[in-house]
Amino acid sequence: MKAQKIFTHLNQIFCPVDKGHALRGVEMLEAKILENGYIAILDGRILDVGEGKPPKAMIGELTEQIDCRGKIASPGLIDSHTHLVYGGSRENEFAKKLNGVSYLDILREGGGILSTVHATRESSFEELYEKSEKLLEEIVVHGVTTVEAKSGYGLNWEVEKRQLEVVKRLNENLAVDLVSTFMGAHAVPPEFKGRSKEYIDVLVEEMLPKVVEENLAEFCDVFCEKDVFSAEESRRILSAAKELGLKLKIHADEIEAIGGTELAAELHAISAEHLMVVSEEEIKKMSEENVIGNLLPATTFSLMTNTYAPAKKMLEAGMAIALSSDSNPGSCPTANLQFIMQLGCFAMKLTPIQVFNAVTINAAYAIDRAKEVGSFDIGKYADITMFDAPNIDYPLYFFATNLVSDVYKKGELIVKNRQLV
Repeated sequence: MKAQKIFTHLNQIFCPVDKGHALRGVEMLEAKILENGYIAILDGRILDVGEGKPPKAMIGELTEQIDCRGKIASPGLIDSHTHLVYGGSRENEFAKKLNGVSYLDILREGGGILSTVHATRESSFEELYEKSEKLLEEIVVHGVTTVEAKSGYGLNWEVEKRQLEVVKRLNENLAVDLVSTFMGAHAVPPEFKGRSKEYIDVLVEEMLPKVVEENLAEFCDVFCEKDVFSAEESRRILSAAKELGLKLKIHADEIEAIGGTELAAELHAISAEHLMVVSEEEIKKMSEENVIGNLLPATTFSLMTNTYAPAKKMLEAGMAIALSSDSNPGSCPTANLQFIMQLGCFAMKLTPIQVFNAVTINAAYAIDRAKEVGSFDIGKYADITMFDAPNIDYPLYFFATNLVSDVYKKGELIVKNRQLV
């Protein structure tokens, strides 16, 4: 078969090994690093990847050959945990954080998530769409081709639906894939203060069935945390979601350990998010049940707690881990997944190979997209992120700078020289 495009003379190509499951433990040290490589594309999918000159049989009169000297390539980066759609912003809380006021204290005062809930409820569909589109474009120019996006700033059906419909429209209109997660259990809304059981009744009996009926999400997530949703409350919500056919995620052990990781193992959630204060015992349980630890080091950075998730202990226990941004207006206002990757090295002491695996193949498994993206296996979509770099170590060593040069989604150029096409 003749390729439609062939990228040649790449300094290195990072090729994750897709074993049919998220890479666990020592497997995260595995990858093929091709030198002086090429990538051949046909009909938006990977046709071949190799070293040296591409086979002559792949090159036809209409084949576009693109010289990529001075660049490296990885599969398109995947941000597997974001809160993309919201109204307002929360820079007014920044000084409080700097003065030691805790995340949960800000929430108790009516700030935090509840502040964003108020702003989101006041925002129209068009306002939310325009704001989210701008943020998504920033995410993409930093090398991301697939994004998970949660609701959770409506906390009533009208606005939760509005958030999910914005995600759906963005997925239709922009050259990037979005994966929707329903997170109506992000906080107890102010009108249900002191009546969390009644709100959970609404979530389970009204909202979740409508999410499924209207095909607005494929995952359900819950914020299992002190003063938010208990482990028992989270079990009820996630069990109902599972019965309706939604796949499960859970925010767990972010600030206090109250049983969320044990619940993730019990219900066979695809991933548990944050895990900043997880115990070795809970790590073992998640490892045994193949729960992916989705780690968000920029949240620790932003909260200024210096409590990073124990990534190396997870790998020693044979867990699979992913890295993602947690892009949101309060605890992690960023659009730069490269910075998260760099924190994976600087703060968590992961190697470049482990980090690239965490934002490609393992991130793909964390959002159930590994059959389509996350590696350069023949037949997968030709999602490609190219960096101005001599080798895969360089974008992690040279921190706090966007080194992405070009981004391709399904074989089509969407970012050139750090600018949207």
